[in-house]
Amino acid sequence: MSNSTILTEEFVASKIYLIRDKKVMLAGDLAKLYQVEVKRLNEQVKRNAGRFPESFMFRLTFEEYKSLRSHFATLKQGEHTKYPPYAFTEYGILMLSGVLKSITAEKVNILIIETFVKLNKMLNTNKHVLLKIEEMEKRISGQDIKLLELFEYLKQFIRQDIPRKKIGFKSD
Repeated sequence: MSNSTILTEEFVASKIYLIRDKKVMLAGDLAKLYQVEVKRLNEQVKRNAGRFPESFMFRLTFEEYKSLRSHFATLKQGEHTKYPPYAFTEYGILMLSGVLKSITAEKVNILIIETFVKLNKMLNTNKHVLLKIEEMEKRISGQDIKLLELFEYLKQFIRQDIPRKKIGFKSD
């Protein structure tokens, strides 16, 4: 990542993947953002292994890695190591700020965390809307039969061929 590249939340969001039902960023993408080599990032993580439990960081399986490479043009053969990369959860990225001590790492980390927070807010908002729609669907389900019956009654009133009893004021 060059210094001339403007780092935006949209760019960071494009580097967040959903793997194993967790929002994660890959070590290679993080290394580029932090402007360090992947090798150096992995070294710092290994030196501080106690800070990175499975819920903070995990290595992708070969199948997951192959699937990512086939789905995204940014993950091309040969651009990454022969081993599947590490994936860092939001908490793992927070922990990285403690082991990568540079001004760039601090600034990038703040942007990444802000992006994760905004994504979480968007997901929660969408979840709320989805729940409301499902609630409406439940209330409406079964109403189609009642509506069809109502339309049939209305059609009967519109038809002229059905004899009807006259109602209203009758004069002698």
